Amino acid sequence: MSAYLAALGPWNWMIIGGVLLALEIMAPGVYLLWIGIAALLTGALSFQIGEAAWWSWQVQLIVFVALALVCALAGRYFFGADRGGTSDQPLLNRREQQLIGQVSTLEEPIHDGHGRVRLGDTLWLVRGPDLPPGTRVRVVSADGGTLRVEAIDESSRT
Repeated sequence: MSAYLAALGPWNWMIIGGVLLALEIMAPGVYLLWIGIAALLTGALSFQIGEAAWWSWQVQLIVFVALALVCALAGRYFFGADRGGTSDQPLLNRREQQLIGQVSTLEEPIHDGHGRVRLGDTLWLVRGPDLPPGTRVRVVSADGGTLRVEAIDESSRT
């Protein structure tokens, strides 16, 4: 094994990089991309440095690992989801947050602070003051699949 590692040259790094990039195409996940790019960069450095005495397989592996980390961090910075951009649908996968402000009628009474309300085709657990069934309520907040509701004052409607 050490003889193989000692013989690592520019073409070995290029082949490793090409194989990793091909694997990335077959099983996408953007993990092998950065490692493959690091292998290609290590191969390019090997072509430039050539047969320098200090460019041993240990140094090549250290450079490869360092480049893989740099490439992964750069990829995360430039292409990652943590770019601080705003979405046109910030509540897309937060269904209970989408329900805030909705008005519905209690299906089951709120007794000891707990009850149920139907919103759309789903029966939701609700928390709020004790209220009889049939009371019109508005969703004021959501927490872990439980909605907090308050009664709507029907007498103030015009």
